Amino acid sequence: MSNPDQIQRFLFDDTQVRGVITGLQQSYQAILARDSYPRPVQLLLGEMMAACAAISTMMKFDGRLSIQARGEGALSIIQAECDNQADIRAIARWQGDISDELPPLQLLAEGGRMAITIEPANGKRYQGVVALEGDTLAACLEGYFSRSEQLPTRFYLTADGKDAAAMMLQALPEQSHQSSEEYQEDWARLTTLADTLTAEEMLGLDNEDLLTRLYHEETVRTFPAIDLRFYCDCSKERCGAALATLARQELDEIFEDEPLIRVHCQFCNEEYCFDQADVETLFNPNASQGDPGVLH
Repeated sequence: MSNPDQIQRFLFDDTQVRGVITGLQQSYQAILARDSYPRPVQLLLGEMMAACAAISTMMKFDGRLSIQARGEGALSIIQAECDNQADIRAIARWQGDISDELPPLQLLAEGGRMAITIEPANGKRYQGVVALEGDTLAACLEGYFSRSEQLPTRFYLTADGKDAAAMMLQALPEQSHQSSEEYQEDWARLTTLADTLTAEEMLGLDNEDLLTRLYHEETVRTFPAIDLRFYCDCSKERCGAALATLARQELDEIFEDEPLIRVHCQFCNEEYCFDQADVETLFNPNASQGDPGVLH
């Protein structure tokens, strides 16, 4: 397949077109192993993870990029996140029985919306939201970039429940030394060739062979590949910070029925437990705790 669990950028010399190829295998399987996802959800998760990894290369700062889609269908939410260190995670929530034959995007039903969020480690959070208009995730992403970034962008996505891959092409702004006609001709030529790409090629060829097969008459410059991995940065401290935003009375009411407050990470299913001493520390960190009662 396109190099598994890697992101690789490339560009075409003498044009204003750049690209990214991503392949996922172990990182994708690590996500699927955390829940019994129906097959259409598995496929959509794979495509979204591969696309998210590709788009994340646009970040030139420390931070995280996420793609999220919500709808009123059997699939209520699906989300993938990738940071500038190429750490990736994803989650989906669904209900009921889902036929293996159902086209993945139909799981969200009509009225679905997609958001792309950029969260710099230091700086202002940005989010763009669009309606899900298109029969495929690739088409929806192209529509988003057409509206939000106003840069011609094409996505080629595939997943089979074991591997996932993406290729993204994007035309950078025109330069003064290039005519508008040349700019448009380059984009049309390169995307027309990419339109011949098959899922079998994306999952069966490594990056060099894939680019050579598509663009043997072009001068393609590749950059060093970056390794992808599944990683979740949840922690007891983060979960505690979330609990501290709730009313103390609300937490005390839980303790009337349960000895522990249990918090599950939606991405990795890790469970964090808080007893009354833990909660007291959240709201009064300077208090004498005696036996801390920390549970892992």
